[in-house]
Parts: sequence; structure tokens; C-alpha cells
Amino acid sequence: MPDVAPSPQHVISVSELNQIAREALERNLPLLWVAGEISNFKRYESGHCYFTLKDAQAQVDCVMFRHRAQLQGWAPRDGMQVEVRALPTLYEARGKFQLNVDVMRRAGLGALYEAFERLKAKLEKEGLFDPSRKRPLPRFPRAIGVVTSPQAAALRDVLTTLRRRMPRLPVVVYPTPVQGEGAAARIAAAIATAGERGDCDLLIVCRGGGSIEDLWAFNEEIVARAILACGIPVVSGVGHETDFTIADFVADVRAPTPTAASELASPDRRELSKQLLHVAHRLSRTAVRGLESRMQRVDLLARRLVHPGERIRSQLGELRHLATRLTGASARVHEDRGWRLRESGLRLVACAPGVAELRRNCRDLARRLRDGARRRLEITNALLARAAAHLTHLNPQSVLERGYSITEDRQGHVVRDAARLSAGQGVRITFSKGWAEASVERKSS
Repeated sequence: MPDVAPSPQHVISVSELNQIAREALERNLPLLWVAGEISNFKRYESGHCYFTLKDAQAQVDCVMFRHRAQLQGWAPRDGMQVEVRALPTLYEARGKFQLNVDVMRRAGLGALYEAFERLKAKLEKEGLFDPSRKRPLPRFPRAIGVVTSPQAAALRDVLTTLRRRMPRLPVVVYPTPVQGEGAAARIAAAIATAGERGDCDLLIVCRGGGSIEDLWAFNEEIVARAILACGIPVVSGVGHETDFTIADFVADVRAPTPTAASELASPDRRELSKQLLHVAHRLSRTAVRGLESRMQRVDLLARRLVHPGERIRSQLGELRHLATRLTGASARVHEDRGWRLRESGLRLVACAPGVAELRRNCRDLARRLRDGARRRLEITNALLARAAAHLTHLNPQSVLERGYSITEDRQGHVVRDAARLSAGQGVRITFSKGWAEASVERKSS
């Protein structure tokens, strides 16, 4: 269904109209407190409660579903003035406007709630609710004290639970009224008495459920300060699970019910018996395993414990075995060395030189060396003669001896081209024998 309203031309069904109206109501009207008088109150087998809330000018239908109604610590009746915290809505199936009630309280309790919140804020600011201040409960208390009314059902619940969990645990009851005028002062006095006498290691402050007025004695500052000043740990078990009092916040441990408080304060005999039985079984198993281990060790030591004569005989046998092994090893070593010696002799014989053969080889090599040296000398002489001939052929002196000469200028440069000379220039002419200086008279290129 869209959040915007349909256009006037759009046709919708009745169910769509009721859904739009319900969503508009729940979106625009928040969860709020409404005061009025109850009429036509009915509680069905399903646990749901239906009634009308009215005043002098108007009325409105209300429904309180089972999961909310079962948390009420008192029974609503026709004619009661109440205040309900509810969500305005529309029951779509019948198109009926109604309130879905979340919490219901008697009219006039708003002042008590305000006083409760003021005192809670004050004590919290002073540090009375600080978790670091709270003391742990003793696991095995020597005795448990109970501050409650002797006629209260809560005392019977506590005693029954303690008798079931730990029958021989002493219980000291500090009787006091738990509601009515002056009850707070007497509860505080009973708590102080329990702390001063020291008859118990743990104190339970409890009472059964009821309205906020019935539980108000436990919301008084004098009770909170008495719990704070008490020298032994305090467990608060006031009302039902949904009830909270100032005593719950100050106590070392808060229990949802008196029965739960007694369970927190006392060890469970059956659980302790199970633990003890488990520890006994573990101890027995440990002892048996230790005994078996020692018996096995004794058997091992017994096998290692041998008569000296038997040990000597055993060592003699081992010595004979070692002597046999030593003799065999020595024989094998000698035999191996003999084989190696024979093999070396054979190899030495095979490697012995033949002197006559070597002499023949020597003479042959000497002859070959002489022949080779002579041939090499002849080849070298021929090469030398050929090189001398080439050298003689290339010697400039040989050229000069054939009638040629060498002409040089004053700087000693060989003149190969007449174009480099000029008339009157002095030159030097080298002949096969001697040299002469001349002057150029004319030239031809």
C-alpha cells in the first residue's frame, strides 16, 4: 500500500481504506499515556484482555494482549481508575478505533514513579549502584539470614528451596513487616541487626510480588542505606521478575524472585554431590593408573635385575662371540691383504721395462734425431740462401751498382718527381760509390 493517499478518482476497497487509516493513525499518534475508568473488562481463555476506558465525556475500546497482560502484578477490575501506555490504532476487520495497551498502572501511581526515579538518580549519583562496590557471595556460607515477614509466602518459598538444596544449612530469620506504614524503617532495622550480630555470612532481603504500593517499602532511602551499611553480602529478591526496586540496585546481587534469591545464596547439594562423585571417580582413576604404572615399572626393573653369575655368563658368551668375530675379521683382513699383494706383484711384473728393447728404441731414436737434425739444417740453409737472394735483390746498393743513383733535396727528401725541383736548387746525388752535390740548371716534367 503506498504511503500517499489515493486520488479522488481512484476507487479503493474497504480493507484498503481501513489499512490506510490504521497506518495514518500509527504514524501520526505516538505511544502515549491515557487516563480513565475501566468498564466491561473481560479476560478471555487466550489470555487477551478487552475493556473500555472512559471518562465523563467519552470512551475508547482497549485491548491488552496476553504477553503484556501476564506481566501485570495485580488484577484490573471494572470501576478502577487507571493509566495506560498505549498505541492508538484501528482494528481493520471491523473499522474500529482502539488502543493497544502496553502497560497499565493504577491512577495516581505517576507520583510514585517520579519519586522512584528521583531517588534512583540521587543514589546512583552518590555511587550506591557502582558495580565495583558490590561484594561477591560466599560459595559455602555457614548460615543464611532472611529479612522478611514470617507470614509471607516468600519465606516459605525460601525455606523450601534452602531445605531442598542444602538441608543442614542454618537459616536465621529476622522478622519484619514488608509493607504498610513504618515498614521501611523496620526493614532497615532488621538489616542493621543482621549485620551487627554476625550470625550469618549472607543476607536475603525478600518478599513476594505485588503492586508498586505494596513494594514501596523497598524503594525507601532508609532501606537502601541500610543495605549499603550492612557488613555482609546482601541478595535482594523482591517481587516478580518484572519488579524492580531501589533495594535491587543497591544490593550486591539482585534475584528476580525470592526462590531465585535462595538459589543464588545456597550451594546445591545434588550438584555438589555430583561434583564430589566426579572428583572421587577421577581420584580413583588417577590412583589406579598410578598403581598400574608403578606395577609396570616394577616388572621392568625386575626384568633388568639379573643375578651376577648369570650376567657374567652372559658377558662371557658375548665375549666369546666377539672373539670369534675378531678372529674371522683378522683372517679376512690377512687374506684380503695377501690378494692385494699378489695382484700388486703381477702388476709390477707386467710393468717391468725391457732393457734390450729400450736400447734398440734409443738407437733408433738417436738415428732419427740425427737425420731429422740434418734435414732440418739443410732446409734452413736453403731458406736462408733464398732469403739472402731476396734481400740482395732488394738492396738499394745493388741497384746503384747497376748504374742507378739517388737524388735528394737539401732537406734529405728523395726526389721522385722533377716537378718538385726548381732551377738553381741544390741537390745531392748518391752513387754506388760516393756522392756529389749539384745544382739544377733546367728540368723537364
